[in-house]
Amino acid sequence: MSLQLYWFIPAHGDGREVARPRAGGPPGVATLRRDPDIDYLSQVAGAVDRLGFAGALVPFGIFCEDPWLVAAALSQRTARLRFMVAFRPGLLSPTLAAQMSATCQRISGGRLLLNVVVGGDPEEQHRYGDWLAHDQRYARADEFLAVLRGAWSGPVDLDGEHYRVAGATVMRRPDPPPIFLGGSSAAAQRVAAHRADVFLTWAELPAQTGSLVAGVRALAAEAGREIAFGTRFHVISRDTSEQAWAVADAMTANLDPALVARTQERFRRSDSEGQRRMAALHGGRTDRLEIYPNVWAGYGLVRQGPGITLVGSHDEVADRIAEYHAQGLDHLILSGQPHLEEAYWFGEGVMPALRRRGLLVGPDGPDGPDGDRPDPAPPHRRAGQRPEVSVR
Repeated sequence: MSLQLYWFIPAHGDGREVARPRAGGPPGVATLRRDPDIDYLSQVAGAVDRLGFAGALVPFGIFCEDPWLVAAALSQRTARLRFMVAFRPGLLSPTLAAQMSATCQRISGGRLLLNVVVGGDPEEQHRYGDWLAHDQRYARADEFLAVLRGAWSGPVDLDGEHYRVAGATVMRRPDPPPIFLGGSSAAAQRVAAHRADVFLTWAELPAQTGSLVAGVRALAAEAGREIAFGTRFHVISRDTSEQAWAVADAMTANLDPALVARTQERFRRSDSEGQRRMAALHGGRTDRLEIYPNVWAGYGLVRQGPGITLVGSHDEVADRIAEYHAQGLDHLILSGQPHLEEAYWFGEGVMPALRRRGLLVGPDGPDGPDGDRPDPAPPHRRAGQRPEVSVR
């Protein structure tokens, strides 16, 4: 399968830095933040659409604009771009989610993807009124996805631990959007193997990533299914390696050590296995951030979520992407600071290099801007799937 590349919609705002520099930093450093208003987000989405990305992730979180509304709005300002809406399954009913996704699928012209985010930050979970423990959240997500899928073709009944529905359905059945589910824990792997189309693992070193992919692929095979795999990276790509590393170094040159220490302590307390593994990549140290050739862990010093950045010349970044692709990753969700400028650096530098290697079809091929893109996930294979749901 050729690579499917997605960009990131900065629905929490944008800027040139990993975090705000401490007071007294060097003069002349740009520290202004860009608000996530619809005009700026449209600039990002329009650039990504023009560059030929398969889609864009619209994130969820307490600091983000609502992803459903953002995706619906941006779908009216773009032509081909697919929108991967992130949502927490515990914060709305699965039947309502089926209805919302069906509407969004119609409004966007069939360009919706779903990213199920179970959540890993207890503080944020509690702000939303969600107090379930880690494995319970994945058990709830399993039931949620059973109802969601069933309602698209329903009606469906479920009498489970977390949901009890009778006749769940939508009145106008959609073309079901593919489901991406993220995580690293054993609980995440089990749910992905039974319910997801694409399992999004936290980016680690290539060998670790390959081992995880092999394990989840085996779990899916036991359930009579095939799924695809992906991950999240930040990217800093320039014409030369020296230019790219200069950008990376500048991003962390003025970080407040106290902020780094507080953030790392918070990550160590996280009940997200993936977040704890991100923190372990660098251990809070700022002097050994290149943990593998062209793989930099600087973002993870103060940023929650994916901590790995691919840094280097366009060909070097393409080399690392090819290596991760060889480990079984077909779907890569990418981001950079700022997202508008970095999309062009990547789209005009790395994407041509990937096409030359035959890893990325286009721009004028069957999945390029001038043709129909393929489905982002393989068809479901449900033989042997657990019979928790009754479909009428």
